[in-house]
Amino acid sequence: MVALIGLSAAAPFVAAQKVDLRVDTSRPGVKIDRNIFGQFAEHLGHGIYDGIWVGPGSSIPNTRGIRNDVVAALQAIKVPNVRWPGGCFADEYHWRNGIGSPRTVTLNPNWGGVVEPNTFGTNEFMDFLDQIGAQAYLSVNVGSGTPREAAEWLEYLTTNQPTTLAKERAANGHPAPYEIGFLGIGNESWDCGGNMTPEFYLDQMKRYTHFVRNFNPDQQDKHQMLKIAVGPGGSEPRWTEWTETIMKAYQRHTWSWDMDGLSMHNYTVGNWQHKFASVGFGETEYSEMLKLTLGMDDLIDRHSQIMDTYDPQKKVALVVDEWGAWYAPLPGSNPGFLVQQNSLRDAILAALNLNIFARHADRVRMANIAQMINVLQSMILTDKEQMVLTPTYYVYKMYVPFQDASFIPVTYDPGVYKHGDVTLPRVDAIAAKDTNGKVWVELTNIDPNQPATIEISLDAGTAKSAAGETLTAPEVDSINTFDAPNTVVPKPVSAKLENGKLSLKLEPKSVTVISLEE
Repeated sequence: MVALIGLSAAAPFVAAQKVDLRVDTSRPGVKIDRNIFGQFAEHLGHGIYDGIWVGPGSSIPNTRGIRNDVVAALQAIKVPNVRWPGGCFADEYHWRNGIGSPRTVTLNPNWGGVVEPNTFGTNEFMDFLDQIGAQAYLSVNVGSGTPREAAEWLEYLTTNQPTTLAKERAANGHPAPYEIGFLGIGNESWDCGGNMTPEFYLDQMKRYTHFVRNFNPDQQDKHQMLKIAVGPGGSEPRWTEWTETIMKAYQRHTWSWDMDGLSMHNYTVGNWQHKFASVGFGETEYSEMLKLTLGMDDLIDRHSQIMDTYDPQKKVALVVDEWGAWYAPLPGSNPGFLVQQNSLRDAILAALNLNIFARHADRVRMANIAQMINVLQSMILTDKEQMVLTPTYYVYKMYVPFQDASFIPVTYDPGVYKHGDVTLPRVDAIAAKDTNGKVWVELTNIDPNQPATIEISLDAGTAKSAAGETLTAPEVDSINTFDAPNTVVPKPVSAKLENGKLSLKLEPKSVTVISLEE
C-alpha cells in the first residue's frame, strides 16, 4: 500500500514544487494481475457493429468481418480478456440466435430499441479474441435464461467429445474446442438482470455454477475456467448486504458449487439525472469528476473487509468488471447508444483507478473498463473507415509493463491540489518490478496548473537513469479527433541524476510512466 505522508490543507504549491518519492525495491509484493486491464464489449450502440464487426464484404479492411485496424490497436495494448455479450444485454441474449445460418434477427430493448442482427455471435467473438490474443469472459443469461441453456452453450464451446453440439460447432467452422477463461453468472441481477434479492440470486448462482461446466481437456487442471458471481453496485446498505449474503454462503460452500470471483460495478458519474458533458468543460468539472473517481478506493475497502471476514485467504477475487466515466450523450446521438468523447481528464481518471486496483492487487485481480469501442470511456472511436485512439487508450498502452508485475511500495507526500470546494492529492504514484526485474514507476500530476519536480530514490540500490513517456495536452478537455488524432499522445521523457537521486519534471495534468535503470 502506498504510504501517503500527510495530506495537509496548506496553501497551493508553487510551480515545480519538489516531491520526494522513495521506492522500496527490496520489498516486491503481490502480483498486479494483468487481468485488471481487461476490456468490455457489449451489444450496445456501435460497440460491436461498426466498432469490431463490419462483415467480410465490407470495403473496410477486415479479416473474416473483423476490422484489421481495431485488431492491431488492441494487440498493441495486450488486452488480457474481453467481457461479452454484456452488460444488461447478456440477460436477454440467447446464444443460439448467434450461430449458424441464417441468423435470427431480434431486438435490443435495453439499448435504443434497435434491431439486433446477431451476425456477431459466439464464433465471431471467439475469432476476434484469437486475433487480438485475449481470453474470453462470457456473461451467461441468468435473468431470462436457464441453467440448461447456459450449460449447452458451454458444451457447444468446450467439449472435444463427438456430441451433437460439438458436431454443430465443427460444422460452423471450428472443430477444436474453445478455451473459456472466465464465466460471469449473470449481470447486475439486483437490477436489469432480474431485480433479484441477494438470497434469490444466491440460489440461482449455485445452480449455474454446478450445471454449467467447461469440458475442454486443457482446462481441467492448471487453466480452469473461473466463475464470477454478481456482486455489489455501490456502498449503500443494499450493496453491503448483497456482498455479505454471497460471501457468507461461500464460507460454507460444499463440493457441489463454487465461485472464484465476486463482481463489482462502479461508474464515475456526477449526477445520474444531470450528467457532466464529455467535451467543453473546465477545471470545476475536471476536479469534481476526479474527486468522485477516487471514491473507488473506499468502495473497494468496504467490500474487501466483508470478503476478508468470510474469505481471509483471499481465494475469491473482487472483479471490478464495469467501471469508468459516464457522461451525458453527445448532442445528436441516440441516447441509448451512450456515445461520449474521451479527453485528457479521462486519461487521468483511468490512471487513478488503475493505481487503486494495483494497491488492492491482493483482492482485485480483474477489472473491465466500460467499454472498449465507441461506448462510454472507450479505447477506440470509429466512424465508417476512420479510427482514432483515445487518451484512455494511450494510458493502457503506457501501463503494459505493469501487467503481471510485482507491486513495490512507494513513500511520498502527495501534496494538495485545491479548486473551489474540491481538495485532492496533487500527485499519485505506484511502482512495480516486471518479470525481467526492471522497475517501473507511474506518476500522475492531478494539478492542471502547476508542474511538479519528482526526486526518486531507491531504498535498496541506486537508480542511474530513467526514461519513459508522459501524456498531457494543452487543456483538461483536449481530445483526439479523426481530423486531429495526435492532440493527446505520449511523448518521450527522461530523468537526470542529481545528488544520487533521479529528478523528473511532471507537466501539469499529466500521466507519466518511466523505467529505472539500476
